Amino acid sequence: MAKNWVVVADSASARIFSMAGPRSPLEELETLDHPEGRLPAGEINADRPGRSFASAGKRRHAMEREVDPKKQAVMTFARGVVERLENARAQGELERLILVAAPEFLGLLREYLSAETKRIVENEFALNLTGMPADDIRAHLPDKLFSILPSG
Repeated sequence: MAKNWVVVADSASARIFSMAGPRSPLEELETLDHPEGRLPAGEINADRPGRSFASAGKRRHAMEREVDPKKQAVMTFARGVVERLENARAQGELERLILVAAPEFLGLLREYLSAETKRIVENEFALNLTGMPADDIRAHLPDKLFSILPSG
């Protein structure tokens, strides 16, 4: 199996493809779904924020969330995608990587990747192509996607 992967992702799904050669078609290996990424923030965590007493007196007020629920869900999904990539690299399944992701999600992937995995990233594209068929995704990327691949 080719150890050259192309990950196409956004806040709702990540598709992992392999490529046999630098000009080969994409072969889909797996899809990681995150349906919460499609929901509006109000539907992700419908609970009201907790309440707290003021520092002086007996008045109570609503506590604010540090990160809105939608952003938190997207961050959790990005960590899950990175965890899959880290495990694949550590187990020898992955040697070279191309990231294709919606701009904000690409930033999260970059943030969470380890230094070791960052070293195998050959290229990144800030494009949201997750909903396209594999052939259309391939058509949106350069003809020669990886540098010269090792033989064998």
